Amino acid sequence: MGKNKLKKFADMDSFRCALQYPREAILAGEFPYKGRWNGGFFAKEGPVTLELGCGKGEYTVALAKANPGRNYIGVDIKGARMWSGAKEVEEKGMTNAAFLRTEIENIDRFFAPGEVDEIWITFPDPQMQKTRKRLTSTRFMEMYGKFLRQDGVVNLKTDSPFLYEYTKRMAELNGFDILAITDDLYGSGMADPVSSIKTYYEDQWLSRGKTIKLITMRPRNLGNLQEPEADDIEKDDYRAYPRHTVITEKRNKQ
Repeated sequence: MGKNKLKKFADMDSFRCALQYPREAILAGEFPYKGRWNGGFFAKEGPVTLELGCGKGEYTVALAKANPGRNYIGVDIKGARMWSGAKEVEEKGMTNAAFLRTEIENIDRFFAPGEVDEIWITFPDPQMQKTRKRLTSTRFMEMYGKFLRQDGVVNLKTDSPFLYEYTKRMAELNGFDILAITDDLYGSGMADPVSSIKTYYEDQWLSRGKTIKLITMRPRNLGNLQEPEADDIEKDDYRAYPRHTVITEKRNKQ
């Protein structure tokens, strides 16, 4: 392991905004802020938004800067990756942003019923072969329902045509309220100051000529969800390629 990564791990241990609870830690005992993120962790009470798969944390940090009356938590298992966002929060003394290093499969262990107002799922792996690992699958939606408030909202922002179509079908089949939907966020004119925040990964996909898709939905019937038929959804054909290969192909088409 490189010295730079070791330093980032050490920094994460010292950052107040970074809470590290990999599987073995959360299984060892109750999370101390469950049910008390407001009044326990955050300095000021406010609606709580999660960013699942936050990567470097750009979305979490940008949202927290733009909305000081709300509290934001970026979630990812890659500590060295989320170090960038956590470092900025620490250096700027931000009190409405936090980072939680844990597996999203255990996310329901960290929040009490109704404690979360909104979820952002930003550029997750579409998991085309593994439905149970798909962050918009009915398995995860039912998990989110354990802590999402009754009228809470889930947002998916993705470059993946497969995940977009799957999630659309899942939401329609289960009678979710679809509040916003587009397969070309920037071409549709629907982008607003929140949805147009760009992450490191979004910039990568845009550089490859991919359109960005957005679904904003209010889940319903979370105790009895049905999985949609997905075998006929065309699989993405570009994720397996190295980045330089895709960029070269794009240039050759111009």
